[in-house]
Parts: sequence; C-alpha cells; structure tokens
Amino acid sequence: MMRDRFPRLSILGASLMLALTVSTTSVQADGMVPGQRNLACEPPSSTDDGWTAASPDSVGMDGAQLCGIAARLGQRATSVHSVVVARHGKLVFEQYFAGYDQPWGQPEGQREFTATTKHDMRSASKSVVSLLVGIAIDRKLIEGVDEPVLRFFTDHQAVEQAGWEAITLRHLLTMSSGMKWDEARAWTDPNNDEPHLGFEADPIGYVLARPVAAPPDVLWTYNGGGTELLGNILERVSGKPLETFAREVLFQPLGITDFEWKAYPKNGKIAAAAGLRLRPRDAAKLGQLVLDRGQWNGQQIVSADWIAQSIAPRFQAVGYFGGTLFYGYQWWMGRSLASGREIKWVGAFGWGGQRIFIVPELDLVMMTTAAQYGQPKEGLAAIDVLSNIVIPSVRDAR
Repeated sequence: MMRDRFPRLSILGASLMLALTVSTTSVQADGMVPGQRNLACEPPSSTDDGWTAASPDSVGMDGAQLCGIAARLGQRATSVHSVVVARHGKLVFEQYFAGYDQPWGQPEGQREFTATTKHDMRSASKSVVSLLVGIAIDRKLIEGVDEPVLRFFTDHQAVEQAGWEAITLRHLLTMSSGMKWDEARAWTDPNNDEPHLGFEADPIGYVLARPVAAPPDVLWTYNGGGTELLGNILERVSGKPLETFAREVLFQPLGITDFEWKAYPKNGKIAAAAGLRLRPRDAAKLGQLVLDRGQWNGQQIVSADWIAQSIAPRFQAVGYFGGTLFYGYQWWMGRSLASGREIKWVGAFGWGGQRIFIVPELDLVMMTTAAQYGQPKEGLAAIDVLSNIVIPSVRDAR
C-alpha cells in the first residue's frame, strides 16, 4: 500500500496529532496560519541549484491564480508541506508550509519546511530506481529489460522457487512478475510482505523465496519487493552502494548535492523502494528530466528511449486509486479534468502525499510533499491543486 514506513510508526498517534493540529490551528483567508508570511506571489528564490527562476506570467501562466494554492489547501486541512511548479524548464512557483511529519529515522512532530529541507520521497523512490536501471542499461552494465532476474542472484539458488526462471527485469519494473506478494494488509498482519524488507536479515533472499502465483504479465500487483531486487541488481552490476551509484550517474549531473537514501534500521540494507530523501526543488528536477526526455540543461543523463519506454502505459493499476491509473516502468500514468479538457500526466507517487507530476502537453512539472500518512484521502490534495489550479493557470498551450 506504499506505506514504506521504516521504522514502524503509530498511525493512531499520527492521526491524533493531525487532528489536534487541525483543530487548534486557526487558518486565515489566504490559507496561512497567523504570523506565517505568504510568499506565493513572490518569485521563487534564486539559488545555485541549477534552476532558472522566472515569473509565472513570463511562461504563460496566471500568477494570480497560483497565489490561491495556499487558500485551497487551507480549506481542506491537507498537511501539505511544499508545492513546486516549473514550466518551460523554469521554476515559477514554490511555497512551503510548517506542519506535522514522520520523517524516516527521526522523531515525529511539528517541523518547519523550506526550499532547503529534505523530505521523505517514500515510494517515489521507485521511479528513481527506474531511471537508474535505464542508466545502467545505457552504460551496458545490464544488457536489457529481458534479462532473467535469477542471472543476477546465483548466490541465492537455495531459496529460488519454481517459476522464477521466467521472471525478467521488465516484470519487476512493471510489477507483473506474478510472485505472491501482498503489502495491502495491516502493518501488524504477519502476511503483509512489506515489513519483511526491513526486518529480515536477508531481505533479498526473502523476496526470491516468494512463491510464483501466476505467470509473468498476467497479474499487476503493487510490489516493493521487486524494486528492492532492482536496487540490489544495480549494486551488483555497478560494484557500488546504490546511494553512491545514484550520486555519480544521476544526482551529480542534476546538481543534486544534498540527499539521503536511507537504510532499513534492522538489517542495514538500502531501502531502494522507499528510502530516498530529497529537497522539493531537487525532486522537481527529476520530473523535468523526464519531461525533457532524459536531458537536464542540455546534458543527456538517461536515454530518451528509456524515458519513452518507462512512461508508456503497460498495465491497469487494479486495486489502487480506484483502478483508474496505468503503470509503466515504476511510473504512474493518469489524467486530470481541467476546464473541461482531459489532460494526461505521468507521476511518481509516494506514501503520505509525495507526488511528482509531469504534464507533457503543457510542458509542466508540479511536485508536492505532505504528511498524509494513513489518511483515507492520501494524495488527493496534490491532484486537486494540479487539476483545479495549476493546469487551469496555463494561458497558452505551449
């Protein structure tokens, strides 16, 4: 269920804290709490992070409409921590909000958020793993997506189950391997597979030991275990920890210098499926990279062919978000109804409301961070802002 919550946190405690926060904090008409300055109508700050800042109006967007984001969020008590918007490759909007959070490996509680504050990406980490797989293929470290998974794990032959010989990297990328996997259960349910990634001494062995319930390409099942295998494969073919490989081939070229990729506390294994922490402006760069077909500031970081393959709809995401979304290579595909038009987008989704949206036909990127962990309407604030404010603010088609 994309909870990716290591170490385990109390959802009941989180819910109570959120309820107290909403009930005791007065919200002004502009969506800000008393004493908090509304910076929405000021240009994004200029830093040395590689972004060019511009006014919304200079890229064909209605700046006054974007100023209403805080008020829209305030109406819904959304626990959103940041909203960042880029168009035509320029950063045109950013806003940050104080609030409750459950950061990985840190005490939960109230926090201030700014442009330089790292935030958990949770399962949006999976989309980054997809980019890294593409880079590894571009660099001939991996032959291609049709490579058998077991080829990379000859040291785990003792735990392999029947049917695994037919599973390829493509099946892991699309979550269609057919392995028996369930992370939609209660966190305390022993049949929930996700906690085992953090608690097992050998989480890779645990995943490879899962029985195969269906042939590949038959069933789509949300599966963080497959992403953990992909992350471990990247370590094996590069000879480097995942964090180091990511820094060298992806983050440094993007000018991302301040990031973390957390490890599971019990076994010390890098959490490929959920452990990435980024600053919001840096997370938006990942969206811009996809939007620009693998380029950033004129440099080809991952091939355009890989981007095209990654964001091609391959499966109906049955059981998630009403089953209305499609799934590619660890990326989601959906659409918004904005001003009577259907607008297609690509997304990276993380538990709690972490979202990166790429809107190709409008040359637009929007990302949010939030603390909607365990909330029934988790992530809806982001799609609401995208569909009802950000997309309608676009005044020209290109």
